[in-house]
Amino acid sequence: MRHIAPSDLAILLVEPSDTQRKIIIKHLKEEEIHKIEEADSVQAALRQIRDHRPDLIVSALHFADGTGLELLRALKNSASDADIPFMLVSSETRKAQLEEFKQSGVIAILPKPFTRLHLGKALNAALDLLSPSELQLSLYDVTDVRVLVVDDSRLARNHIKRVLSNLGIVQMVEAEDGQQAIDILKNQMFDLVVTDYNMPEVNGQELTEYIRQHSQQSHLPVLMVTSEANDTHLSYIAQSGVNALCDKPFEPETVRALLFNLLEQH
Repeated sequence: MRHIAPSDLAILLVEPSDTQRKIIIKHLKEEEIHKIEEADSVQAALRQIRDHRPDLIVSALHFADGTGLELLRALKNSASDADIPFMLVSSETRKAQLEEFKQSGVIAILPKPFTRLHLGKALNAALDLLSPSELQLSLYDVTDVRVLVVDDSRLARNHIKRVLSNLGIVQMVEAEDGQQAIDILKNQMFDLVVTDYNMPEVNGQELTEYIRQHSQQSHLPVLMVTSEANDTHLSYIAQSGVNALCDKPFEPETVRALLFNLLEQH
């Protein structure tokens, strides 16, 4: 597949404020993006998507007829639209309000106001999703790499699998929580575990400690995905034996670099 440039993108901008739409469109045009459709409500966005499927949705959080999360959920529950990359633009900073977006496979959360650097990084994440590029490894054929994906959110698992699939990984097994992952690890061999941190019963840290201390695959590389922002907490997680930490949203470029380092070292 050819690499997609920003100028190739067809974007649906969903924002209730005329002023904010003009500001965001100005930023998008500075990135050479000119194919921009507009909607000012959740229902208007859904009608637009039915009529003309965009490559990327850039959405605000609050609307008179609902929220950006409701729009995202509607897309994720649609067989034809679930894979459209979704970018949130919001001044919201409360962790609880943003956590559901992070768990739902959003590709980026941009602050309001955002900088050109913020936008460029988010657009790159979208382009990476839309332009699969196989990870080149010297020690493995990437299609032989066996990955266990562990997350209690189905939407998050789907997003992680899509990113990994774009890198050429085809052998993936899913676990809905840490306990299910432990049961799977007792019977199957893997080359990599990608696990969420926050999960019921057995969390990602406890899963990693099991792998290191009790499993027959104690040297198995573990990439932990977390929305935790507390440095002290992250340091504590790292002490459990994880090989790498990755923030949510799960950004393809970051994941590519982390996986290359992890798999080339093992």
